[in-house]
Amino acid sequence: MQLKVYKALWGDAEARATRDDLQRIRAAGYDGIEFGVPGVEPTAWRDWCGELGLDFIGMVFPMDAGEIAPALRQIAAYGPSKVTMHSGRDKMTFEEGCKFLRAALSAEQDIGIPVAHETHRHRLFFAPWTTVRYLDEFPSLKLCADFSHWCCVCESLLKDMEDWVTQACRRAIHIHGRVGWEEGPQVADPRAPEVAHYVARHEELWDRIRDAHRAAGAATLTFTPEYGPPGYMPTLPYTRQPIANLWEVCLWGAERIRKRWG
Repeated sequence: MQLKVYKALWGDAEARATRDDLQRIRAAGYDGIEFGVPGVEPTAWRDWCGELGLDFIGMVFPMDAGEIAPALRQIAAYGPSKVTMHSGRDKMTFEEGCKFLRAALSAEQDIGIPVAHETHRHRLFFAPWTTVRYLDEFPSLKLCADFSHWCCVCESLLKDMEDWVTQACRRAIHIHGRVGWEEGPQVADPRAPEVAHYVARHEELWDRIRDAHRAAGAATLTFTPEYGPPGYMPTLPYTRQPIANLWEVCLWGAERIRKRWG
């Protein structure tokens, strides 16, 4: 099974990615890019990715069912291999969430591109216990696993929720490899020795997804070391200076998972 590692453009050329930005990402050894709707025409974006040998994972952020189909059609024009969706709202009732997901699965079928619903705060899949209800209801539903959010929401490393976590791992088709902790979705710097136990726990969970993919005979597994920019990344008081370099932290995450999984 092949591992493909992607660079999120969140906080890095976020407003308008240029060909030079993509070239820098390719030179750093990434296999692809994860981003929302690029600030260029679809033909130019597809050409850039093709010339540089970069895959593309798109992102969409629909809050209600009526936004889903237009958002997926728009991102599909840019040629993604899959799409990560921030799905709905955490305040939706189960019935409202089901209506949203029926629309999402129908729109996914229409564009013919796999959609991974992210385990994200503020969204339908904000917690393990809500997520598994939807997984049970919709057997074709797929996840983007970002366990950093669940650690924050649950104020734990999820060790008392093994059954729910296992179900999520089995349904994940993409990983957002950011290390969180009990009080936040992003540790100050994952390279620091004092957070090594948080890194180890997340790697254990990511290993489960890899093992599930292998058991299913999957050809590839995609992974984005999706660390956020200053504001999401902790900053120093008064100056708001970032306490780590975002590019370096993401590259560390990319190189570490490649080494771990060979």
